[in-house]
Parts: sequence; structure tokens; C-alpha cells
Amino acid sequence: MEKEEITEKFSEFLNDFYKNDLISAATEGKKFINIDFSLLDKFDVELPDSILENPEENISLVEDSIKLIDTGLAEAKLKIRFFNLPESKQIRIRNIRAEHIGKIVVVDGIVKRASEVRPEVSEAVFSCPECEARIYVIQKERMIRPPIRCDCGNTRGFRLIDQKLYDARWVAIEEPSEITTGERPSEIMVFLKEDLTSPKMRNKTDPGNRIKIVGILKQLPKRVKGTISRQLEIYIDANFVEAVELEWEELEITPEDENKILELAKDPEIYNKLIGSIAPALYGLEEIKEAIALQLFGGEAHIQKDKSRVRGDIHYLLVGDPSTAKSVLMKVVSSLIPRGRYVSGKGVTAAGLTASVIKDEEFLGGWVLEAGVLVLCNRSLCAIDEFEKIEKTDLIALHEAMEQQTISIAKANIVATLPAQTAILGGGNPKLGRFDPYLPIREQINVPETILARFDLKFALRDIPNPEIDAKIADHILKARHFGEDEVSPVIEINLFKKYIAYARKNCHPKLSREAGESIKNFFVKLRERVTSEEAPVPITLRQYEALIRLAEASAKVQLRDRVTEEDALRAINLMKASLRQFGFEPETGKIDIDRAEGLRVTSAQRSKIRIMLDLLGDLGKIYGKDIPTEEIVKRGVEEGVDNAEEILRKMLSEGILYSPKIGIVQKL
Repeated sequence: MEKEEITEKFSEFLNDFYKNDLISAATEGKKFINIDFSLLDKFDVELPDSILENPEENISLVEDSIKLIDTGLAEAKLKIRFFNLPESKQIRIRNIRAEHIGKIVVVDGIVKRASEVRPEVSEAVFSCPECEARIYVIQKERMIRPPIRCDCGNTRGFRLIDQKLYDARWVAIEEPSEITTGERPSEIMVFLKEDLTSPKMRNKTDPGNRIKIVGILKQLPKRVKGTISRQLEIYIDANFVEAVELEWEELEITPEDENKILELAKDPEIYNKLIGSIAPALYGLEEIKEAIALQLFGGEAHIQKDKSRVRGDIHYLLVGDPSTAKSVLMKVVSSLIPRGRYVSGKGVTAAGLTASVIKDEEFLGGWVLEAGVLVLCNRSLCAIDEFEKIEKTDLIALHEAMEQQTISIAKANIVATLPAQTAILGGGNPKLGRFDPYLPIREQINVPETILARFDLKFALRDIPNPEIDAKIADHILKARHFGEDEVSPVIEINLFKKYIAYARKNCHPKLSREAGESIKNFFVKLRERVTSEEAPVPITLRQYEALIRLAEASAKVQLRDRVTEEDALRAINLMKASLRQFGFEPETGKIDIDRAEGLRVTSAQRSKIRIMLDLLGDLGKIYGKDIPTEEIVKRGVEEGVDNAEEILRKMLSEGILYSPKIGIVQKL
């Protein structure tokens, strides 16, 4: 199509379908108007193809066509932004090739890193030293390009005297995880300018957001040691940006949705309905699903008068036998919440969890921060599977993130503190393949004690043969995966489930009532008052006390109450009891011992045995001197009731309480 024809056709299209929108945009001071490309496709056959084949030139022409519309908009300068393009233009980042350069493409990806919004030169004005003529040069490259020649024939010495600026930003997007299974995700740079860098759009294009880009694929010369390389850099000059994943605040809750949410909150069976809406294809696991429901709603963060912050996000750890559906449950949960992410195992590093600093001179201009998954999941949930396979040096990065809920980084010339208000759902496998209820958790999962202690609740998923339950599980699998029966569908439809959580998080901020506070306090105090001596097990600590309050607040949010009631406190206490029974039961004393639950190396029963052994060493030292025979100490230990005296002795040696100068001899340090 000829240029005049394109302009006339598009002005006719705008006049027919977008005249009122144009008037509104101009009167409200907007700088752009969004055009549905599928509507243009129905209006004319040739015009859409012309725009797709030569977008750079023809988009400028269609923007000029606004002036032809008789609406008093002759001076209006609006950008045309196209959305809803043909499916043929939607391309995976890894499939972009030379043939796409200069054409419109549509890509979907997650923002990995981004530059600051900075002004860039759109048009430079030069003065000719010979005739003093003003020469206007549109700037389309990274470096300011002077004019090639003046009308007077001069070709050098041009002086920059003026320039027009627009705001611009570079972002790097990578392919979303669900389409890169087993592959390294590809990435591409995207150039955003003008209204695409507004404060609202900046929030949408910050690291962690998933966006869809409509833009023109362009090339950029690549310089190697000052010379232009044969290999070109490519980037997308964005025309339209839309969020694929909405933030909590952006979930559209209609009056009809609100009525449904309020009805659900009043339903006495709401907790059972929530349980039935989380991974309904998985049979059972009611306690864990109830706990996860509370994790999704979350507790309330509290800022103390001394400015210290107590987190409201809840962390869980699932430890269990193979084939107990931990991974499936975690993947489902991470998809139930905006910005939720699922990561796994050896592929997780400290930089991947928190943040890293990388150098990008070509696009972003120097050292830049690249957000890790906990930052990407800020105000959401991160499911970390195969937790025990993460290197211990990398797990150290979780200390700050799990309690202070920030990520501090000081590398190169960047010193920053990033938000990481992220609930963590960890999953791990026992060292020996199957979970043993008679072993402390520290001996079953290879995770530092300091990290284990930060999980509010821990649950064990056990695969215990039981003909009756096995038959029910088998029937459930057949119904869910093969017969497609409705009884395994979520009780609450998924979109409504998300809106319910978003509504509660936004509008409900419950305060702890005195009755609820007293119930939690009494539970805490009564458990601790069982400690009758220094050797007795400690059943619960202040970490669990704070966890109880968080769980009770989340329970109140489910029913949209502004007060945490005694009922909420009891629900939290019951979940805590279930967790403590699974991980904190000390078989030798018949009591709950928090040291077993939090993974501390020495439980109270072991401490009392170590004390007996130390007393015996003192007595034997008077007889044998410094060098005490191993056989003698083991023999005397068994006589004193330490049935595993040899094991206790080995533990004392490994922890440096004793040392062995030679075989068969121990000495006290």
C-alpha cells in the first residue's frame, strides 16, 4: 500500500471505532491509545499486513493519521499501541532469528533485571560551522549520530546545540519456567520509552513480573575492542506491554465476586472447603492442606516501637518418603498465588535465591542487580523442593530472608537491601530414603539447624502400607486422572480462590483478642512448665509462640474477621500439636522435645546421658589419671543406665568434649 493510502485507511478506521477514545485521550492528557489489532484485521485486509511487514515506517504513518480526524486534535501527538496481534507473531525468545529483524514480534517472559529510568536523546539539533544552518537528526542508535552532510556541502565539524529527550529503560526478559523444562531459559533485551516508563508501567516491568511484549525486533552493532563485530546484538523496541501475571491489587474483584467471597467467609465449612480446593487430585493430607491454606492467607507483619519488624509470612517444611506427592503439592500451591515460584534441588544457588550483581555495559550501562527467586516472589510464596540438596554455603543466604525478610547485598559498587517478604514452602527427603519417627530431624535431613529452626511448622509425609487407605488412594487416582469425575475438582473455583485470598490480604488485618492471646499463652506456658530440671526436654520456644500468633491471624483472615478469636487460637494450637508430635516426640522420655523438632544436635535425653558420662570421667580420672580406658568408661556407663554409652562417647569425641590421644584411650579437654 502507498503511504497516502495507509494514512487515509487508518484515519477511517480510527474515525469508525476509536473516535471517542481519541477525544478522551486528548482531553485527559494521555500520551497513547491502545488499538485492538484483531479489530483492524476485520476492518481491512491489506492494512494490517502492511503494518506487520514494515512496522517502523508504517506505525509513524498511522500516528500521523490522527491529525486527519475532524475532532480538534490537529495538535495532539498520541502514540499508537497495538495489542491482540495474530498468533503467528507470538514467538519464543529462543526461536527469534535474522528473518524477524525489522518485523513485529510478540514475546512472553519474566523480567530478570532492569535499568533505572533515564532520559535519552530522541532528536538532536546540530549547527553547521559553514552556513550555521540547523540540522535535525532523529537518533535511533545507542550513540548520538551527527548529520552526514549539510545542504551547503559541509561534512564535518557539526556542533550539537539542542536535543529532544524522552524517558527510557532497558529490561532483560527470560522465558518463563513452564516452557523451559530441562532447558536453559533464553533471554532478550527490551527497550521501553516514553509512556511505557510511567510509574505504573515501571512497577509492571520491575524484576519478577511476567509480561507480554509487542515490539519491533531491531539490531544493534556490537563492538569488540573498539571495532564493529560481524555478530549483531538484537533487542525489541517495545510498542505495547501488558502484565501476564497480575499483582494482588490488580486482580479485578467485581461486586458479584465480593458477594461470593463474603458468603464463603460466613460458611461454617469454609476451612474444609479450602482444604478441598488445594490439590484435590491428591488424596488426604488434610492437616497439611489446612496449614497451607493459612500460609496463603498469611499472618500480619508487626512493626515494634523500637522499629524492629516481626514477620507475618509463614514458613513450612515438608519432609517425607518418596512417592508421597510432596513435589506435586508444592507445584500446585505455587500456582495458586500471584508471583508464586517453584524451584528445586541442585539448581538452586545463593545468587539464584537472593540476588547477584552482574556487569552489562552494552545495554544497562555497568554493574546491575539481578534479582533472585525470593526477591521475585516478594509478597508471594516460593516453593523450594529438594531442600536438602541445596549446598549448605548457599542455604546460609536464607538466614536473613526467612526472619528479617530482606536481602542485603554489597558487591562491586552496589550496596542495596531488597525486599523479600516471601513465604517459603520447603520440601525434602530423608537421608536414608524413609522417614524414621524415632530419629531427630537433624539426623534425617541435611539442613543446618539454624535454618530448620526458622520454619514455623514441619510436617512428615509417610508412606505406610494400609490396605483400606491404599484402596481409597488408588480409587482417587483413577477418578482424578482417568475417569475425570467432578468430585476431584476444587470445591472453590481457582480464580475465585485467588480473589478470595487477595481480598482477605487487602481488606482484613485482624488484631489479637485477649481471649485468643490467653489461649496461646496458656498453651505455651503449660508446655514449658513441664520442664522440671535443666536436663528435662524443652517442649516449645518463643519461635513457636510467634508462629502460633501468625497462624491464628491467618485463620481470622479466612473468615474476614477484624479480631483473632479463641477459635482461631485453637486451630493454630492444633496444627502446632500435629507438627510437634511428628517431629518433636522424644521416645525415651515420652515428652515433646523441641530440640528434636528444630534439629539441634543434642536432645535433652542425650544431654543428661552426656552429664552422667562426664561425672563418670571425673570419678575414673581419680583412678587412672588423664588417660582413661575407653572400655572402662563404656562399661561403667552401661552400669549407670546409659545403654548407648559407646554412641554417646563417640558423640562427645566428635563434638570436642573429649579427645583420644591414642586408640582405646580418652582424655577430657
